Amino acid sequence: MYQDTIAAISTPVGEGGIGIVRLSGIEAHSIAQRVFSGHLSDRRLSYGRLLDPDNGQMIDEVLVSYMAAPYTYTREDVVEINCHGGVLPLQRILEVVLKCGARLANPGEFTLRAFLNGRIDLAQAEAVLDIIQAKTDMGLHLATKGLEGHLSEAVGAIRNELMSMLAYLTARIDFPEDEIDERDILIPLEKSLEKLQQLLSHADDGIVYRQGVRMAIVGKPNVGKSSILNKLLRQERAIVTSVPGTTRDTIEEVANIRGIPFVLVDTAGITHSKDLVESLGIERSRNAIGQADVVLAVIDASKPMTKEDRAITALVGEKNALVAANKCDLPTKANVRDLPWEVVSTSALTGEGVEELQTRMADIVLGGGVAASDALLVSIPRHKDALERAEKSLAQALESAKAVMPDDFVTIDLTAALNAIGEITGETVQDELLDIIFSQFCIGK
Repeated sequence: MYQDTIAAISTPVGEGGIGIVRLSGIEAHSIAQRVFSGHLSDRRLSYGRLLDPDNGQMIDEVLVSYMAAPYTYTREDVVEINCHGGVLPLQRILEVVLKCGARLANPGEFTLRAFLNGRIDLAQAEAVLDIIQAKTDMGLHLATKGLEGHLSEAVGAIRNELMSMLAYLTARIDFPEDEIDERDILIPLEKSLEKLQQLLSHADDGIVYRQGVRMAIVGKPNVGKSSILNKLLRQERAIVTSVPGTTRDTIEEVANIRGIPFVLVDTAGITHSKDLVESLGIERSRNAIGQADVVLAVIDASKPMTKEDRAITALVGEKNALVAANKCDLPTKANVRDLPWEVVSTSALTGEGVEELQTRMADIVLGGGVAASDALLVSIPRHKDALERAEKSLAQALESAKAVMPDDFVTIDLTAALNAIGEITGETVQDELLDIIFSQFCIGK
């Protein structure tokens, strides 16, 4: 248990109906009672005035909740002061509780204390951040499953099995003179390896759902790039006119496509131009292609393909790409059969083909197979890396066991696998890694 008490504003800065100042620690109750006119009872919401203890001046009318340890988010005494959601009242309330003995919390320190006090494990702590930052319903769904402990339960079962085998092998090494019953370790090792591989099988999909992908929308002027963007966003974000070259800079927006956050980058039409501003926009378009995970090349299907169309598709190179043959509501004249990518006929005017385009966009980043919504998906790159290291070490341990190598060889790799798995839930995590993880949180969470 920490000996100091932390405090922070836990709601976004700005004007709103409600703002919250949160305290956690052994003096949370006494500090709150010094500045609050009402009486605080465990797990009750109390109405009163928030006062400056130096002069008794009222700062705001508030509702204050007090929750006694250990049945709180941090497993410490927690107080939440609910005030009017303005910048000034929140700041003044924070100032007076700091003056009364609290310390300003570091980013993510409330959740860090929840982890260090055993309220949640490290994977669940990271899920808290994912819930806050979720961009789609699918991303939120994965994050809530992480907070519920589904991944922790899965890796914990594997870890317990490996710990049992390690204890058995260590006993055989340390006490060779004792009669220790023989155990088959090959089958448990094989099953544990299969479970690790199963978790890894859809990890890339889970990371896509969490982090999203960056897609550059490219093409020559007036082929309908901005119109396609607006259809995917379901709003008029980009200016659309019949005048070529309307888009002179890149426009970025996030679209929820089949549960995947797509960062759509609408680029300036790529062509040769003497206009300085337009030339700068075109250069940024080229850079957007280089930075994109996926490219959507848009062509005007109502006209024969030109050298400019061919040059633009050549810029895509070996990146994953789709082609939107736009303006399919008009007679088709473009020959797209020799293009090396999948072509979807679309009409930004009528909406024809847009649903199919969204499906193909999701397929291209998920390898054509969308994981079931109730499947356990590893969605954090750090977890994938730890599982890959565990898989490698466990495969080496299994190989040594099959070759009837001395037990020491097996235990070395088993220990490495256990350490890697322990990094996910926090059993073997280093302080430096904790600093990196919790520094990503906002102050107040």
